[in-house]
Order: sequence, then C-alpha cells, then structure tokens
Amino acid sequence: MLILLFPTKFFEKKVKMEIPIEAINEKTVMLSRKLLEPGTERYNEYYKEFPGHQEADLHCRTKPGLLNEKSAFYDPLTFTASKATFEAIAAFYPFLDGKAATDKKQLEPEKISAFILQWAKKKGAVSVGITKTFDYHWYSVIGRGEHFGEKARLPHSHAIAFTVEMDKELMDTAPHGPTVMESAMQYMNTAVIATELAIFLRKLGYNARAHIDGNYRVVCPLVARDAGLGEIGRMGLLMTPELGPRVRIGVVTTDLTMPTTARRDFSDMIEFCRICKKCAHVCPSNAIPLDDRKDIGGVKRWQIKQEDCYTYWCISGTDCGRCMSDCPFSHPNNFFHNMIRMLIRNSKVFRHFALKMDDFFYGRKPKPAPVPEWMKAK
Repeated sequence: MLILLFPTKFFEKKVKMEIPIEAINEKTVMLSRKLLEPGTERYNEYYKEFPGHQEADLHCRTKPGLLNEKSAFYDPLTFTASKATFEAIAAFYPFLDGKAATDKKQLEPEKISAFILQWAKKKGAVSVGITKTFDYHWYSVIGRGEHFGEKARLPHSHAIAFTVEMDKELMDTAPHGPTVMESAMQYMNTAVIATELAIFLRKLGYNARAHIDGNYRVVCPLVARDAGLGEIGRMGLLMTPELGPRVRIGVVTTDLTMPTTARRDFSDMIEFCRICKKCAHVCPSNAIPLDDRKDIGGVKRWQIKQEDCYTYWCISGTDCGRCMSDCPFSHPNNFFHNMIRMLIRNSKVFRHFALKMDDFFYGRKPKPAPVPEWMKAK
C-alpha cells in the first residue's frame, strides 16, 4: 500500500514544455468555417485557399446543425435557453475594445495586477493568471465577423487569463441539452468578467481588449496555459489542476506591463493523459486520438479531428461535452477528489491505481446522467 503513496515525481523525467512555432489561422477553425455561406464570394475564396476542407465541410452541412430543432437531442427548453444566452453574449461585442482614458491613473502595476487577481476571483473565477503575450497566442488571421481576413494581433504586451467552473451535474448529462445550456451560461460568465476587466483597465488609462465567445483574437487555452492555469491535454482542451477540463476560459489583453504568473510544470497531467485515454474512449465521434503525442507544426501535442467532432455537434444539436464530463480530473473540487489529484501528481504508481479505481466506480464509458426534472419540456 505504501508504494502507492511514494512520491515518484522527484525521479520522473520532466515533459518538455512545448512552445508552438506557428500561429493558428482562425479561418481554419470549424466554428469559423460553419459561418461560411454557400454561393458567397467569401465561401468560394475560402475553398480556393483551403480545398482540402471542402469535402468534410459539405458532409457537415448535411447534418441538422448546432441547436437545430431537427437534431438528435433537441429540447425546446434547454436549446432555446442556450440560444438566448449566446444572443445575449453578442450584446457585449461593442464593449470588448475601446479608447483608453487620457488621464492615466498613477498606480503601481504591481498594485493593479494584485487587485485584478483578487477581483476576478470575487467575480467568480476559479483561477487567474497573467502572462506576456507571444506570437502564437494570437490568431494569425481573424476568421469571423466584420474583420474577417484581417490580422488578429494587437499591440498588447500582456494578457490576463481566468477560468470559470462548468456545473458538474449538468455536464454529466452530456451530450444532452443541459450541457450546451451550461456551456452557454459559462461563456456568458466569462464575457461579463472579461468585459468588465477590459473596461476597468481602459478607465485606468491602458489599452485593453476582452476576448469572449465568438469574438476572439487569441487562442485562449494557450494563453491560460502560459499564465500558469493548466496544461493542454489529450482532448486538446486546457486541463486545470482544480477541475480538469471542466472550465471555460476568458482572456483580456492589454498594454499594461504587469508582473506575470509563471507557466507551471504539469508533466504529471501529460503523463496521466498518456495512460488514461478515457476521453478518447467515450468520444461519440472518435475524434480524440488514442496514440501518443505527435510532432505537429514543430511541437509535440495531441491533435483532435475537429471536423469529426463538429459533425457530431451538428448531429446531436449540442456541443457534446462527453470528454469533459468523463475525465477523471473533472470530478468535484472537494477534499476527497483533491486528495486523489494530489496523489496522481505525486506518484506514477498511484496514477495507474487511480485510473483503475475510476473505471471501477464510474465505468470506462459512463452513461449520461439523467436530465434534471426542471429542465425537461415534458
């Protein structure tokens, strides 16, 4: 029994902290490609530039679509609530950026950053960090909205990243309606916090932009990772030490030079993802790889099949969430599960034991939890 508790992390080889060498073109992301309208000049130009995407996209367009009434898990209450929330999020867009006040407040950057780190948590953030911005944080090209095709990078030297929790009870119903409703609600919460932070910084006299759902200029998981909030796991999402991937991320970029929170070594999470593979086994579309990380664009990482993933969204009508829900790191943030997480981080032997116990108690492929009665239309 003692061997399970022996801290092997001090003797394990550290996983190299990968640094991307190429920026991502937002036009190539499925959530951008879905907005292309057949027959338009933008649509035709896109597939001239990326002809390899057309077959998969045409197949995807034959499915009902996200939040569509003809999708497999359509529910009038949760789907309509989700649509209402996403529409409300768009109301924040005019306030994401703006002119900084001309009368800059004479405050120490250290005082401002310390205030922000605490204030964001008071507003509901689970974790908050600050990083310098790097080329790979920014999309190379904007892929949505009126600025489609323009360069995404802004003259902002620093970024504030934070996470908010996605409700465990609702996420466990994945891939049914409550998951997309919860997803929308937490995108809304990140929008509120990020927009308020950006306005706050502008009122202090610094340029700042909030990055929220549907209106990003940065790749949020990479910013959050470099701010010390987690590591990118097998499913391509940010894995946090508190809640695994069961979070949404908000980012504010600014030209205020602030002390940063260092990127942390989460080699233990990478090693756990290597042996776990639960997200890949539960994925309805088989979009998550079962093999080890590969060299892609000069860095080792896992690459999901985004076309397959999004096609399933268009069949189910929701943004699925099975991978997030069933990840062993996604269990509640309580004493028992935090103790398990700590032992996983400390011991290679315990990682294997914890995985077997997780499969025993929760199942290798857990069934979706029932939809709460108050959310059912009938």
